[in-house]
Amino acid sequence: MWGFHEGGGIITNNSLLANCTCSTIHSVIESLLFLFYFFGPFISDGDSVRNLLEISASKENLTEHLNAVIERMNSSLTETTKKLIDIKQRKIGCPEKWIRFGSSFYFFSDESKAWDEAREFCRARRADLVVIKTEEEKTFLFALRDKSVWIGLTDKVLEGTWKWVDGSPLTLKFWEEKQPDNGNGMVAFGEEDCVQIRDTPGSWNDISCETSLRWICEKEAT
Repeated sequence: MWGFHEGGGIITNNSLLANCTCSTIHSVIESLLFLFYFFGPFISDGDSVRNLLEISASKENLTEHLNAVIERMNSSLTETTKKLIDIKQRKIGCPEKWIRFGSSFYFFSDESKAWDEAREFCRARRADLVVIKTEEEKTFLFALRDKSVWIGLTDKVLEGTWKWVDGSPLTLKFWEEKQPDNGNGMVAFGEEDCVQIRDTPGSWNDISCETSLRWICEKEAT
């Protein structure tokens, strides 16, 4: 097949096809050069591709790790906040020189009185001599007390029948060895109807109520 162009020359189909093919090849080459210019280093370097994949994986792992750390920090912050609120609530309403433990306030005297006088001191402050009901309370009181102290335990009403000042019977006992002994029957000691915490860890001893000792008051925390 053949044809004419404006200059009078003859153009064959083969010529048109050749021109079209050259143009297409030129475009493809330009595209390949463009791709090679920008992405050639990555395409030719397999290590770079692997590095990119590893960096991407590391980023995902780091994100997961950071999220886990943030979650733990939030949990810790919540728990700390609860503790601070609890401490603040404990402090509110706690009388001066009193210490809170559990559901009670405690007062540790720095002077000495006979048992009845010590009890009057406590009752004047809407409290009473301490009543010890648990091992934990006993340990707490012994750790903070200074020297021997009075507690709210007595057998004044009936010899040998020990009761707390709130009227409850003695169930949990922390007597020192061979105590109580009511003075071992010796007149010099008199009737030993009141109880002290001695310096020996948590040990109780019956002693004359007229003895001058320090004491511990207790009242319900409100």
